[in-house]
Amino acid sequence: MDIGYYNGKLSPLNEMTVPLNDRAMYFGDGVYDATMCKNGKILDFEDHLARFESSLKKLSIPMPCSLEKLSSELYRIAALGEPDKWYMLYWSSTRAIAPREHAFPANVPSNLIITLTEKPGMRSPKQTMKLITFEDRRFEYCDIKTLNLIPSCLAAQAAREAGCEEAVFHRGNQVTECAHSNISILQDGTLRTAQTDAWILPGIARKNLIRCAKAIGIPVREERFTLEELFAADEIIVSSSSAQLTPATEINGISVGQKAPDLLEALARESTRSMESYMGFSIYE
Repeated sequence: MDIGYYNGKLSPLNEMTVPLNDRAMYFGDGVYDATMCKNGKILDFEDHLARFESSLKKLSIPMPCSLEKLSSELYRIAALGEPDKWYMLYWSSTRAIAPREHAFPANVPSNLIITLTEKPGMRSPKQTMKLITFEDRRFEYCDIKTLNLIPSCLAAQAAREAGCEEAVFHRGNQVTECAHSNISILQDGTLRTAQTDAWILPGIARKNLIRCAKAIGIPVREERFTLEELFAADEIIVSSSSAQLTPATEINGISVGQKAPDLLEALARESTRSMESYMGFSIYE
C-alpha cells in the first residue's frame, strides 16, 4: 500500500487530502526531495536531506520541523514499506496554509508532505535509454528543487510521445540537464558534466557519478558541453536517484555513444559497489 503523510497525519496515499489554501495549490510554493528506499534503508539519505534544507533556505521557507524530527519521520515512513520491496520516498515542504496572496504570509508554519510509493526497483546500468532534445525555457532557479515542474512535464511528455524515456534540455547549443535527470558524457577517457549553477539541479546521483569516476582514476571536468559534443561523445550517461547510471544509445532517432564500453562498465561496477556498500545489500537482484 502506498502511504501519504500531511503534517503528522498518515493515511493511504489515494485518501490523503491537502487544504486548498496550501500555497502549493496556487503558486507551487514549496520544495521537495526524493530517493529510493528498501527494508527501511534510505539511499544517500544525508545528501538528500542536506539538499532539501538548502532548497528551503534559497526560497526562505522555514523548516517544517527540526532536522532531527524530519529525519526520524522519514525513517519511520520508510520502515512502513513491505520487506524486500523498493519504494520511492518523497518529501516536500510548502510555505504555508494562507489566503491567496503573492507576498509571503508572516508567522505561519510551513507544511510537511511525505509519500511512500512502491517501485519496480533501481534501473540497472545494463538497461539503455533513448533520448530526445528539448529547448530549455525554464527560469534560472534550476538549482532549487521546487514544485514548479511544468517545463519538465512538457519535456517528459514530448519524450514519451517520441517513444523515448527522457528529454535533454539545452539552452541554445549548451546542454544543461534532462527533464528529471542529470546528463554526463565520457569523452577521450574523461567524464564531463555541467557545472552546478542556476541552470541545473545539483543531483545526488551526479555527485555519486563524479565520486565513482575519481575513485577509479577517470578525470572529471565540470564544464558544460554542446549538443555537437553530446552527439559525438564516446558514451552518454543519464543519472537520477532511481537510475544512478543509465547509458543512452539514441537521441532524436540517431545512434549515439557505445564507443567506450570497457570504461562505462568499470564506472558502472564502481557505482554498484558504492551503493551496495551504503545500503548493505545487493542493489540489482
